[in-house]
Amino acid sequence: MCYDPDAAPPAVTPALWPLAEAAALTLTSADGTEFAAFLARPEVATGVGVLVLPDNKGLSGFYRQTAARLAEQGHPALVVDYYGRTAGADPESRPEEFGDLPGLLRHLLALTPEGLDADLAAGLTRLRANGPAEVVALGFCFGGRQAFRAAAPRFGLAGAVGFYGYPDAINGSPGPTQLAAGLSAPILAFWGGADEHIPPAAVDAFDAALAAAGNPHEFVTYPGAPHNFFELSAVEYSDAAQDSWRRLLGFLADRSASATPRRTL
Repeated sequence: MCYDPDAAPPAVTPALWPLAEAAALTLTSADGTEFAAFLARPEVATGVGVLVLPDNKGLSGFYRQTAARLAEQGHPALVVDYYGRTAGADPESRPEEFGDLPGLLRHLLALTPEGLDADLAAGLTRLRANGPAEVVALGFCFGGRQAFRAAAPRFGLAGAVGFYGYPDAINGSPGPTQLAAGLSAPILAFWGGADEHIPPAAVDAFDAALAAAGNPHEFVTYPGAPHNFFELSAVEYSDAAQDSWRRLLGFLADRSASATPRRTL
């Protein structure tokens, strides 16, 4: 698990636009599954949309706040939850087992690439319905891994950004490193140099696989930073948080250069 229930994203940039909307949604996947989502829209959209992919606990306050921060910078942002099939479409009524990793594992192990892809596709459809056609995926931890996977052509993304997403195979299931040959969207990845969960060798192998595939990518490692350095209370790593946010906004701006500002009210 990446963030505690009371975690919040760091406050690093003044808002550029007021929010036109910040609301919970229920979306329907291609197989009929209803799942939770959260949409934040700026009064004026000046850049690409952002599909926010949470850590392995799914939709939480941290990601609702992250979506709002992105919207305040002109980027419509939609967060998807992963557990509609096993835990229902209301994250606020989750069973107590979601509070610890052993209990969460039953739901986590029930996830499938096909189900995840279908939910991401439904989120993208909703985000693009009244926003920019160009979308970047942004994920954290488990969501970072999914953001890297979403760089495949079938999602039509303008880019993918991952914070500490484990890139290697897990229990025989291929990860982004093994899938690198099929990842075409540009990738920006952030890593903690003191991350106990992701060894440098795994990062290096992913880097090499993307290079071999010709994928345009940038990896940024922050020496001494832990797995979840992008968090308000991690004040000792605020430099890493601020730098990664600045680089994220730059990545989004590069893909927003041709966007026409549009009012979303």
